[in-house]
Formats: sequence, structure tokens, C-alpha cells
Amino acid sequence: MAQAASAARTVILTVDDDPGVSRAVARDLRRRYGESYRIVRAECGDSALEALRELKLRGDLVAVIVADYRMPQMNGIEFLEQALDVYPGARRVLLTAYADTNAAIDAINVIDLDHYLLKPWDPPEEKLYPVLDDLLEAWRASDHRSVAIAKVVGHRWSARSSDVREFLARNQVPYRWYSSDEPEGRRLLAAAGQDGRRLPLVVTPDGTALVEPDDPELAARVGLATTPTAEFYDLVVIGGGPAGLGAAVYGASEGLRTVLVERSATGGQAGQSSRIENYLGFPDGVSGAQLTDRARRQAAKFGAEILTAREVSGLEINGAARTVRFSDGSAIAAHSVILATGVSYRQLASPGLAELTGCGVYYGSALTEAAACSGQNVYIVGGANSAGQAAMHLARGAKSVTLLIRGESLSSSMSHYLVQQITEAPNITVRTCTVVEAAHGANHLEQLTLRDVTSGYTELVDAQWMFVFIGAAPLTDWLEGTVLRDERGFIPAGPDMTPDGQPPKGWELDRPPYHLETNVPGVFVAGDARAESAKRVASAVGEGAMAVMLVHRYLEQS
Repeated sequence: MAQAASAARTVILTVDDDPGVSRAVARDLRRRYGESYRIVRAECGDSALEALRELKLRGDLVAVIVADYRMPQMNGIEFLEQALDVYPGARRVLLTAYADTNAAIDAINVIDLDHYLLKPWDPPEEKLYPVLDDLLEAWRASDHRSVAIAKVVGHRWSARSSDVREFLARNQVPYRWYSSDEPEGRRLLAAAGQDGRRLPLVVTPDGTALVEPDDPELAARVGLATTPTAEFYDLVVIGGGPAGLGAAVYGASEGLRTVLVERSATGGQAGQSSRIENYLGFPDGVSGAQLTDRARRQAAKFGAEILTAREVSGLEINGAARTVRFSDGSAIAAHSVILATGVSYRQLASPGLAELTGCGVYYGSALTEAAACSGQNVYIVGGANSAGQAAMHLARGAKSVTLLIRGESLSSSMSHYLVQQITEAPNITVRTCTVVEAAHGANHLEQLTLRDVTSGYTELVDAQWMFVFIGAAPLTDWLEGTVLRDERGFIPAGPDMTPDGQPPKGWELDRPPYHLETNVPGVFVAGDARAESAKRVASAVGEGAMAVMLVHRYLEQS
């Protein structure tokens, strides 16, 4: 097995089955290049290939490979041919005896050999180093920069591949995408011992290969916190959208032991917005990702814990404690809870859409998939701000963008500034009174059937991309039996629960519920999940901050 130092430097690899020769080669290489390069030594072709695959998965660079010709099981030419598949840019040198020079010359054509050296090469100052110097200079002149980030290998029309890219992007985890049918994608699959049937493959920055990882495993492997550091807190914030992040910032900054729990990625629907132009203090606009990143870093600066990829399954009231249960059976407890679970886009029920979700049909995701839409025709379903922001963003590169809305105009559901921008965009078309009747395609979206709701007329159009931004379904089913919800699943709070001046059923305190307090004392709601909320980023952040103020009042009187 190859012996390698731990320093993260570009590698020169040498392989020779004679231990004495192997040590001598490594010694001479270290003497000249040890300060700038990491010398990796192997004593057979199989172990050298294993070392190369490990280096590949870690994202390390290999500049030169020096291999002996006469090795058992796998000779030097056979080894270099396989090494070429792993590191095609590495310079290749064959060590050979005089009797084998014909084989070395043939190898120049077979494996594009860069040089062959006759053994012995003493003195190395004359016979070894000048050759290596030239090869290293040529290698440095080429573009082989290291990428110390996660790598995702998947298929363009793989739903899970799309989900993984979205998860990483929204959590601000740098990654590079490789298609499984492209050379570098195939090399990464081979290095991980995979044939491409199970996708995606995620290679973490430390070289760990994950095959079809779920979100919790992926989060843990790329450095996102998934496990709480304590069992009891002053405040648990459930949901990482603007309301949740606002609550985390104010809770932690005011001295509360605060943990924020997010099932997917912080930012919520706002985090998917390409540009928010009506948020106070940003006259030139700000992307949802930028705003989310700043808020998350701000919360962490004040000491809030942020747990990602944790699914909350229940809320229990145990005396003064509010216990939050996770889907894996674990739990945390706190004096108080703020529900900031937000909403999710409603799913279209038209035939064919469920099968093609993630394969041309996306709910949100416009930012992640935008680059792939360049020069193509894109359809967007929805008439609210999120749909309008996605249309403006995609229109920068797409050939055309068509907004499909059920209503008669955008003005009833979209901010005036966005309506103006869409009207002025030359490649955006708005089709009113139109719905998606069906989606068609074998392995990915190919066509849509559109229906005019006024006339009933249907039309079949070619389409490879459709993004859906419709409706708002609150993520509150897990609160059934504990927290009061209205018929649509939204959570009433404060005066909304007491229209007749009477406290909600089961309320035992001698005071009425605070403004954002639910029917359970010490449990508050903020943001889009609250019944009759404004559904705007600024109001959500404000409610998160106000909820913390009310938490303080609750704790003072408990």
C-alpha cells in the first residue's frame, strides 16, 4: 500500500515492485522535490491504483507518475494505462532496463508516455532531475487546479441528483457537478468503485464517497450540524426561514440558550428567491441566498445552534417543559418554543407531474437549475412574487420564459415593481387563465398540455423545464392534537383565537394569550405558518423578533 505524508500538496507517485529500488526512487525524489511536492510510494500496480483513487476522491492533484516496467501481475505500461483513466493530466514516466527499450518506445504511442528512463539513473542530478523538472514545468503550465469542495456525480434527469444539488446549494455548501456520462464523472465513479447505476455519488472534501445519501447523512458528512449539544434550552425555534432566523438572532443575542431546527435548509421560500428588491435597507435588492447566509452567520455569531436536516415529528407538553420530538426518536426540551415552520409550495395534481418531478418539473429550485436552462424555453406556474422573481432570474439566460397563471392578471397577487419588470422583459410572456392539464415525457419532461380555463381550449407545447410556485401549504400536520390549527392548517394566535373575548379551549392561565402565542402557553408562532400573516420577508423577520420579546415576558411570569 502506498505510503503518503499528510500534507495536502501536489503528488509525485512512484511504483516499483523491488523494495530497494522503490526506496531509492522515493529518496531521490524527496531530496529534490520534497519541500514542494508530496512523494507517494507504492510497490505494486494494484496498490498504486488504489492510492490514486483515494487521492482522486480527496481532490488531490497528481503531477507525475513514475512506474517501473517489469512488475508482476501488472507491468508498468498496463498500470500507466489504467492510471491515465484516473489522472489523465498527470505526466507519465516509465523506468526500464536497456533490454526493454523497444517496449518503452511502443508505450509512447500506446499510453502517450511522456518519457522513459533507463535504470540505473545515477547520478540523478544528470539523468533524473532534468527530466522531472521539464515534466513538472509542463504540468504546471496546464490547468489542473485542485478543487477542495464536494463533488456530485449524477444524471441530468435524476430527481435525487437534483434534490442533492438543491440541498447543498441552499445550505451554502460549495460543490462541483459532474454528469455521470462525462469523462470526469466516469473517473470519479470508477474511483469510488461504482458503475453509475446508483446515483447520485457525492464525494466529500475529505474523500468520503456517499452513494445515494439521504439528507441527514449528507448534512453530517459535509460539516452541517445535525446533533444538538444539550438536552434542554431556553428556546427552540422550529423552522429556518426569515421568521425562524430572526427569532434565533434575537433570542441568542438577548442571552437565551437558543437552538434552531431546520428540516432542509435555512432560508425557507425566501432563500430560493433570486432577488428580493423590496426588503428594507437593500435599495439594489438582495438575493434570498445572500440574505439567508448573513442571517445564519449572525445567529451563529450570537451563539445560536443551527441543526440541519432534522425532521420534527411531535410536540409534547410536560409540565413547564415543551418537548420537541424528532422523527428518529430523539428529543430536546425547552422552556419555550417558536413555531416558524413556514409553508411549502402546493403540488400540482395533473397527470404525469408526479413522475417527472425532479426530471424537468421542479417546485422552486429555479436558482439551482438556472444554468442548465440557458438558451431553452422555460415555463413557470404561479403568479405571486416568488414566481415573478424566478421569471426575471431565468429570463437572463433562457430563450423564453412563459408565466402560466389561472387568474386574469398578475396585479392581484404580485408586487407592482415585479409586474413592471416582467412587462418590460422582451423574452417573458404571461399566459393568463391557463393551467397545466398534463405533463408528458419518458424519462424527463418533453411536453405540456395547457388548458384555457375560460374557453376550455387545450394546446400541446414542447417543454423541457417547468418550475412551480403555487399556493402555500403550512407545514403543521405534526402539531395535530397539541396546537390549535384552522381548517387550512395555519396556526391562529393571540387575539385571533379569542374573537369573543374568551380564552381558547383548555387555556388555564389567568391572562389571555400574548399576541403571537398559540393555545399552548409558551409556544409561539411567527411568519407564514401563522393564520392571516402578511406573507412577506420583512413581516416574518419582525414577527420572529416580536416572538422573542414575548418569550421573555412568558419566562418572567412562569
